[in-house]
Amino acid sequence: MRPNSRFAHVQPFDIDRVAAAAGADPDVLRMENLDTDVPPPRVAVEATVRSLAEGTGNSWLPFTGLPALCQAVAADLKTRTGHDYDPLRQVVITSGGTSAVMPVLLATTEPGDPVVLTDPTYAGLLQRVRLSGARPDLVPLRVSGGYWRLDREALGRVRSAAAFLLMSPSMPAGVVLDLDDWRAVAEACERTGAYLIYDAAMERIVYDGHPRINPCQVDGLAERTIIIGSVSKEYRMIGWRIGWIAGPPDIMSRIMVAVIYNTTVASGFHQHGAAAALTDPAGGGVPEAVAEYQARHDMVISQLDGLPVVRAGGGWSCLVDAEAMSLTAPDLSARLLERGRIAATPMTAWGESVARRYVRLVYSNEPVSRLQDLRTRFNTALE
Repeated sequence: MRPNSRFAHVQPFDIDRVAAAAGADPDVLRMENLDTDVPPPRVAVEATVRSLAEGTGNSWLPFTGLPALCQAVAADLKTRTGHDYDPLRQVVITSGGTSAVMPVLLATTEPGDPVVLTDPTYAGLLQRVRLSGARPDLVPLRVSGGYWRLDREALGRVRSAAAFLLMSPSMPAGVVLDLDDWRAVAEACERTGAYLIYDAAMERIVYDGHPRINPCQVDGLAERTIIIGSVSKEYRMIGWRIGWIAGPPDIMSRIMVAVIYNTTVASGFHQHGAAAALTDPAGGGVPEAVAEYQARHDMVISQLDGLPVVRAGGGWSCLVDAEAMSLTAPDLSARLLERGRIAATPMTAWGESVARRYVRLVYSNEPVSRLQDLRTRFNTALE
């Protein structure tokens, strides 16, 4: 096989390996992957089924997304950001949020350009930067007051970047960026002339009264921010594979070309379901889902009291420090599965010096009742 430089530094995901090792044993706590047992909005299911029955989504056109969904996205963004988005010129529908990342990177970077991410960050973001030909530049997250915080001093040392690729709340750490964090990001973007690529997949899944701040609300960021969203996490619609990109009209014209030539069009049937979720008068069940996830998160933190686990400010997962227990993350992951019957993924592909210390615990697919013996399972794994 001929060498290919794009793959020289790309790391394997590891989630599928851990999932395969766990098999179908019902006794195993499935904490390795971001699935969820919290059901999607009923209106989304009904709209999807109706579209299938009527054949209304059985088309390649329009390539950039159904008008009803583009309009729903624009209206939702108006609520979140306070800014107007033209549904035709500033919104494009994608086959899930993660599938949106590569077209945005191709439209905003040249080979070798630095792209700033956090350490840890979602492996699907980090490895896509490498596949695009750009170069990751990782700014660490630090633990302060029991929560993850952005290292603003490290951010202030960034002098060159084509883009900042950030989440809030983030995967896998669940860090929530506050107003001062976003102001520091705005200063860094201004200093470097970079775009902000903002993965908003979990924006509303926040806990403990943390402020929910969209970066477009911060002076100087709206005109350079490209938002990636989806219905997968807030609306629990993972299998629909519907996401979107929104941003300034000039860069969006380029991004739309990249999206069309990458996937042509997202599923029309599922776009109808996504539009129903976004326009649901009942809110798509998001507040109720967030309350359930916080209950699960709090159970994990309570069960692991005294162990080096870091609280999440939001999202679907939290991290436990393997090296603080004199283990490597792969070793802890193996012990948790073999001895404690917990499937959990080591963060070796999710960053650099910070991420590789940790194992991720996903609680979105395990109810509180199943998490009540988590400490017993950990104790067994650590014996």
